[in-house]
Amino acid sequence: MVIGPSAKMEAKCILPKITVQPTRGLVDEMFYIAVSNLSPHQEVTIRSFLQSDDKDFWHAYAYYVSDNSGVVNVAEDNSLGGSYAGREPTGLIWSLKPVPGGRTALRLRKTEIFTPFVINISVYKGHIKGDFKEETALACAVMERWYVTPGVSRIEVRENGIYGTLFLPPGTGPFPGLLDLWGGGGGLVEYRSALLASHGYATLALEYLSSKTDFSKIGEKYFEAAFGYLESHPQVSREHVGIFGLCFGASVTLSVAANENKINPKCLVCVSGTHVIRIGESIDKAFADLKLNEKNTRLDENNHVIWRELVLPIPTDSNKKVNLGNLKCPLLLIAGDDDQNWPTPESAEDIEKMMKEAGNGHLLTKIIYPKAGHLIEPPYSPHIRFSNFVDLHTRKKVIALWGGEAKEHAFAQEDSWKKILDFLDLHLYSSNTVLS
Repeated sequence: MVIGPSAKMEAKCILPKITVQPTRGLVDEMFYIAVSNLSPHQEVTIRSFLQSDDKDFWHAYAYYVSDNSGVVNVAEDNSLGGSYAGREPTGLIWSLKPVPGGRTALRLRKTEIFTPFVINISVYKGHIKGDFKEETALACAVMERWYVTPGVSRIEVRENGIYGTLFLPPGTGPFPGLLDLWGGGGGLVEYRSALLASHGYATLALEYLSSKTDFSKIGEKYFEAAFGYLESHPQVSREHVGIFGLCFGASVTLSVAANENKINPKCLVCVSGTHVIRIGESIDKAFADLKLNEKNTRLDENNHVIWRELVLPIPTDSNKKVNLGNLKCPLLLIAGDDDQNWPTPESAEDIEKMMKEAGNGHLLTKIIYPKAGHLIEPPYSPHIRFSNFVDLHTRKKVIALWGGEAKEHAFAQEDSWKKILDFLDLHLYSSNTVLS
């Protein structure tokens, strides 16, 4: 068969194409990236690139070789190097790092909740060593990753001394509720609450460590009042309210829930926390107790701060720990065994021991992830081994070491989030919950 000039020209004009599915989805939704119309066995670099809400640039890149049909399927093919190696379907997101030349020791966090992360996916000829300034992409595509599904509403809460933001799922409810407590970094962190609302939970992101709050006046009563606000909201099913805590927020969660029936959460999720920090009348007292062990603070070879020894060894005196024998609801406890911020694996083991001895061990589900660090976030979030940190109590600026190995930490985030959603579904959604 003779191929005419027009057919030859058409063949030459077939350009590489990037397919992204879905192009718009929630941040915890699985995604697929493929490149077609390449030459067979062509070496290419696939790059992801975004600008954060703080105006910093992040990227990741990986080396691939197309198959006999000129196709690279990121979900099935092995990366030969770059930001990660091996078969990693979501590696182009969880391996994101700040672009060299910009600010360092950053943490990627969403502050503009009702806008997506806009991620540019590009493919380049050859295996590029990280500097893309002079490179021209063969093809580009865009994907949007959202923390909110359409219909989620955001309500500022400034009542009875409570500061926070309530996210309500679409519809009229009543919905199961969650009190969402973040850690020692402070401020009002909303993105996890927005994501949980997108999964059907009325979620209150509570602000308790910030310039707006007096630490000497923030204690158990503040958290109990916040729980009460959520419980009494007309769009919340008051019999189906739980608490979700990370880091210091997990310590708050355990303290408040074990406080002799002042509140009655339906279930608890505690990520990367410890029971050695107790919250009484004031969190100032908790900080003062930690300061007594300040000498146990260590620095690694890069002068990154390691705080895990502040509460080690785990006390044997039960009076120095939260009385977990008082817990009367299911507890999902998640930790990484390379947590360099808190002794969460040791705490998890002691919590299990205490609850078994108290006769309520059946309420505990404990998961410790190998080689995962402290910042166990929703799935596909970039692994942050260390980042800038301002201690809101001392106002001291440091670089905190969080720990974790990238691949193992990414697995922990994906797996734990599925287990968290299953746990919440089991304990907060039930046949007697009225939903619209």
